[in-house]
Amino acid sequence: MSTVKIHDKTFKISYTEEEILKHVKVVADRINKDMEGKNPLFLAVLNGSFIFAADLMRMITIPCEISFVKLASYQGTMSTGRIKEVIGINENISGRDIIIVEDIVESGLTMKRMMESLGTRNPASIHICTLLLKPEKLTVDLDVEYVAMEIPNDFIVGYGLDYDQQGRNLREIYTLVEE
Repeated sequence: MSTVKIHDKTFKISYTEEEILKHVKVVADRINKDMEGKNPLFLAVLNGSFIFAADLMRMITIPCEISFVKLASYQGTMSTGRIKEVIGINENISGRDIIIVEDIVESGLTMKRMMESLGTRNPASIHICTLLLKPEKLTVDLDVEYVAMEIPNDFIVGYGLDYDQQGRNLREIYTLVEE
């Protein structure tokens, strides 16, 4: 379907599942090469990254582990600007190579806070891997090492991303249609 209606909004398809998976494969290949000989711990940020994390992990060929954290900063279509850690990290990450797996990086504030928090636990390294990056929205200096796709500053749903908790199950990524 080329458009979907979620709650009171209409969205049109922007990226097909096939296109998304091609981009995920490119990122997975880079991680496999860069992390060869290491055993990275992937920290997937819930809820949005769960589909990306699952597809990415199936393409990772090196020894690795995965865990999940939950951070919240969104309400409806707008970021609240407040970030609260809901579910923390239980693993000992001292001396570990950490790869944060995020669905989308916009302002960068969530990732900056998460990196600061992780940095106090003495990891060997911290890397950011995101499905989507909105470069023009970044408000902090952030090295997002693994980016599957750069996108314009549009509101999107699908492939794990939601609008008021709906639309995460869509296989494609859809962009809000201004009505």
